Amino acid sequence: MKMVKSLILGSAAGLLAMSGAQAADLPVKAKAVEYVRICSLYGAGFFYIPGTDTCIKLGGYLRVETAFNTTSVYSGAYGTQQGAQNRLSNYYTARSREDLNIDTRTATEYGVVRTFFDSTFSWTSGSYAGNGTGGTVYSAAAQSGGFGGVGNPSDGGTSGGSLGVYYAFIQFAGFTMGKAVSQFDAPWNNYPGNNFDGLVGGSGTVTGVNQFTYTAQFGNGVSLSLSAQDQTGFYQAGVNNLSAGGPFGASDYAGTILPDFVAMLRVDQAWGLFQASVAAHDNHAAYYGATELTGHPDDKWGWAGQLALSIRNIPTGPGDTINVQGVYTDGATRYNIQDLAIGAGGTQIYGGTNLPGAYQSIGFGIAPDTMFAAGTQQQTIKTWGFRGAYTHNWDAYWNTAIYGAYAAVMYNDTAKTLLCGTGGVGGSVRATLGAAGGITNCNPDYNIAQFGVITRWTPVKNLTFSADVTYTHLDQKYAGTVIAPSASVSKPTAIYELKDQDTVTLLLRAQRNW
Repeated sequence: MKMVKSLILGSAAGLLAMSGAQAADLPVKAKAVEYVRICSLYGAGFFYIPGTDTCIKLGGYLRVETAFNTTSVYSGAYGTQQGAQNRLSNYYTARSREDLNIDTRTATEYGVVRTFFDSTFSWTSGSYAGNGTGGTVYSAAAQSGGFGGVGNPSDGGTSGGSLGVYYAFIQFAGFTMGKAVSQFDAPWNNYPGNNFDGLVGGSGTVTGVNQFTYTAQFGNGVSLSLSAQDQTGFYQAGVNNLSAGGPFGASDYAGTILPDFVAMLRVDQAWGLFQASVAAHDNHAAYYGATELTGHPDDKWGWAGQLALSIRNIPTGPGDTINVQGVYTDGATRYNIQDLAIGAGGTQIYGGTNLPGAYQSIGFGIAPDTMFAAGTQQQTIKTWGFRGAYTHNWDAYWNTAIYGAYAAVMYNDTAKTLLCGTGGVGGSVRATLGAAGGITNCNPDYNIAQFGVITRWTPVKNLTFSADVTYTHLDQKYAGTVIAPSASVSKPTAIYELKDQDTVTLLLRAQRNW
């Protein structure tokens, strides 16, 4: 019996030793894989970044479009080569663009911490950038604004394309810090119902503006935002120094000194939205001449006010919408004639004429913030305007919007005297373009009227094809004739009739959102 017990114990000890040796040879057990989890806190499309409590959402679109009778995708034929309406003008401009946005959110004891980044990668066909004597060259400089301010700087040239940083901001405890849409803007920015970028009648920082903003939420859709935003990117229409030469002088900004200050009250509920916005804008000019000894005008504060209204789900059909807004500015022109609109940097449109002895006709529309000459103070330019649209959904696949805009630009008596002189004598416009007294009415005021129709077809979710046609009328107040040399767009030095101008553009677009 004793022998049997010893044998059993010995065998068990041997088996244990063998098992230990085999276990030592096995690999260490791997850690559990962290699978991506859906984050339902902030809506569809969010998921947790593995190993964190931060939710992230990726989004964007791919857009392919062609605009006709414009060098910019997509605004009108208002200046430089396109305004010339000759062989240097683009009959079409094509662009392909990918947009990528990244939205992250984390719940904290102070509320949600959010970051948002939006960028575009664009490739756009070029514009004329020759030497003004008939040569045609397509170049990156032309499309990036290097030649006559042509194109959008984010569009890139014909070879390498470009990167555009639209939004990059942090939101925390009611604060928004970084590059975001201006708090002054209506929620639809430049687009009450359109794809056209260049509507007047309101501000439109569709690519964001640097800002520091606090927003207080009062409940029931009521909020108040107070903001300081950079004015240099999109809100400087010009402080024109007439002593710098030319009929309308040249913009003469000094260094940055103060941002624009904005307040916005919004009511956003199921029936629609109402918003009231005000902005203060400091015009800080440099010197009258080349040195400090020439002196300078005092700073001049401008301001803007805007009301916006959106009515949703009106009786004409499910999802039908009316968006309207109106604005008034005094020394803060870009809050009406926004940076993508007509008048950005000055409007100069050529057309035909029936006047004997005249080569062609021309229309001017210049809308700076202020104007001054040596020894004088800044004179503010006043404007008012509105824009709006009605969108009707025919069914789940088709909708049409009709839209329009209007703006008026008004100079005070002192500014008109600086430009036009008195009694038909003097003034920078008469001195430069006078054509031996050919100007019979020297008045820099002007109006802009725009009207458009867009139809969209969405055959499957998130894929939309659209056609957008826009008509613009420039109602300028000058009359008579001028001498208007414009060698940069191949226009001869000749007599031109001062006349109202019209232009029509068309945009065809395909866009896939994701």
